[in-house]
Amino acid sequence: MDEIEELAEIFKALSDPTRMRLVKLLSETGGALCVNALTCRLGVTQSAVSQHLRVLRQAGLVRGERRGHFVHYSLDRGGLERYKARLLQTLGEDFVVVK
Repeated sequence: MDEIEELAEIFKALSDPTRMRLVKLLSETGGALCVNALTCRLGVTQSAVSQHLRVLRQAGLVRGERRGHFVHYSLDRGGLERYKARLLQTLGEDFVVVK
């Protein structure tokens, strides 16, 4: 997959408002949350949260860690940095805000 196709896949993964809310929530908490906690905070069904997390995991934006019976999800910082660098490389500094 070339860099343009890779970026398109990321944009597809982030194109859903619920997935954007998931990413924002995980970013704000700074830690890991289980599906039940995400369900309560987002006000959507458990199956919907699970499906959205699957898409974000496949895109490399979220990772899961099993803790007992539950899987806790957090942002994949390495994946985010990789895509940030890819955006900067492909679209240039005028498009990407770097703090």
